[in-house]
Amino acid sequence: MWFKNFTVDELNNRPKNHLGALLDIRFTEIGEDFIVGTMPVDERTHQPAGILHGGASVVLAETLGSIASYMCIDPEKYVAVGLEVNANHLRPVKSGLVKGICKPLHIGAKTQVWEIKIYDERGKMNCISRLTVAIINKPQ
Repeated sequence: MWFKNFTVDELNNRPKNHLGALLDIRFTEIGEDFIVGTMPVDERTHQPAGILHGGASVVLAETLGSIASYMCIDPEKYVAVGLEVNANHLRPVKSGLVKGICKPLHIGAKTQVWEIKIYDERGKMNCISRLTVAIINKPQ
């Protein structure tokens, strides 16, 4: 499914001047048809009530789905850009790490759809998200 073999280290060694790095999102596993990443739940990702901000969950979901899309294309020819993201927040998380598991629902030539399930440290799902990505020609 992946365009080439990627390692977790390669994914974690991307440039650090982006939102995912600011929130300390880290990739932890690459499978045949999935990737996994984590994000801390702390002062950077809390909303004022002291629980995980829904927007932070969406950042984790979109980061995982965007990188998974990138892993499926020839980056010399194409770019993956987000079209739509949605999320249902199912339960609050106060601290620890959340883990996102990203799997494809559709891998087409022009669009990809990814499902991202996010779990707390007890293994309880706290968010489910779907990301739709457009595959476009790389600008010259």
